[in-house]
Amino acid sequence: MLTRATRCRWWRPTARGAGALALALAISGCSSIPGGRQIFLPDLPKNGEANAPSVREHQRVLSAYGGAYDDPKLQAKLTAIIGRLVASSERPDLTYKITILNSPAVNAFALPNGQLYLTRGLLALSNDSAEVASVMAHEMAHVIKSHAATREEQARKTELISNVNDALGDSQVGAMALARSKIQLATFSRSQETEADTLGVGIAARAGFDPYGASRLLASMGRNAELRAAGRDLRSLDFMSSHPATPDRVKNAAISARNLGGTGARHRDKTAYLTSIDGMKYGDDTDEGFVRGRQFVHPKLGFTFTAPEGFVLDNTAQAVLGSKESAGQALRLDVVKVPPERSLVEYLSSGWIENIEDNSVEELSINGNQAATAIASGDPWGFRLYVVRFGSEVYRFIFAAKNRTPEADRSFRESIQTFHRLSPQEAKSAKPLHLRVVRVLPGDTVASVAAGMAFADHQVERFQVLNGLDPLEELKPGDLVKVVVE
Repeated sequence: MLTRATRCRWWRPTARGAGALALALAISGCSSIPGGRQIFLPDLPKNGEANAPSVREHQRVLSAYGGAYDDPKLQAKLTAIIGRLVASSERPDLTYKITILNSPAVNAFALPNGQLYLTRGLLALSNDSAEVASVMAHEMAHVIKSHAATREEQARKTELISNVNDALGDSQVGAMALARSKIQLATFSRSQETEADTLGVGIAARAGFDPYGASRLLASMGRNAELRAAGRDLRSLDFMSSHPATPDRVKNAAISARNLGGTGARHRDKTAYLTSIDGMKYGDDTDEGFVRGRQFVHPKLGFTFTAPEGFVLDNTAQAVLGSKESAGQALRLDVVKVPPERSLVEYLSSGWIENIEDNSVEELSINGNQAATAIASGDPWGFRLYVVRFGSEVYRFIFAAKNRTPEADRSFRESIQTFHRLSPQEAKSAKPLHLRVVRVLPGDTVASVAAGMAFADHQVERFQVLNGLDPLEELKPGDLVKVVVE
């Protein structure tokens, strides 16, 4: 999804914040569920009855996650699952409503009023009804235990400590107290997640679902996160996370399932569940732009570009982000409004980014589009900036490198030259990806079936993660598996 940069909270780099910008560029995001992307909820205008907190929060969620995904067949399946869970929960008097979010992020969450959200990405990663039931039961547990209200109160206390410390003016004591309160807040939230996991496993088991659904799905989430991370050290990202590290959650969920013994009928309902998601859209919505390898295509806005060799792209709610971890390089593409009468050279020097190097600003043309470029310096990052006027919008490309070499700068220049208007043939060929459920035939192998996946890289690994298969697990004739196709 590509939205105007005014919505991005961390945007407006300065000399002091250059390192923070680089980190934000290089890390494509993290979410409450491993493998997801961090989502910033845009503020919405207040107006009459629509300003009720629950309605406002619901609209903000929809705005941040691409709106609701309309699939009556899948919606009916999820509604039937939640009905069984509610009847077996500690609070059968509560009412829940499920919204499927039109997002490839792997995520699920709940509002205190019982509004549950599941993304397309999470549903695609799930392999049976028991796994989906485990997520729903987990979110129901947060509502039952009023975790959101408790955490909000704890956060207020942390903010109060920070304000008091600022007033006292003792920076060393203040920093120590604030650090302690933040650790307590993170630990507090991790304990909430553990409690919700345990309670959720019990709810799912009493409803007749296989209690090991939670551990299976959590394991898939962890492997999906590792595949997306492409070698990053996830432990550093998890330390102050509000959720426990995935290996711990998998272990705890499995222990909770074992402790339940023979509770429930161990219902997995794999065939019916896979049938319900057969044909579901997969990955980015083409209306919001999508990634294919190193290429980003936006049929609705009518443009495309290709990132430098070795980059991994991520289409987030605010911008297109990319990184080449091995070389310490990153990129960001977003869009802004610049009055037609204002030159792009003037805009580059207007202060939206500081430390522009003298004499580095120049005008140029990129495939017939007005453009300008400049260099900005930071510590330890250097930036090559491009702004391109395309239609009524201006697109900003920010390339970052820890070591700004002639080779790196050349790769950035080559990348920006791929930015162009989609031809009618390119626009026609920009098709969305879908899940297709197929039956394994005699002689089929993981490698042979994975070869049909619509990905340019890691086909086998993606197929295994998507289907919850262990690295050495073989396919069995007659089994149903998911593949991603155009």
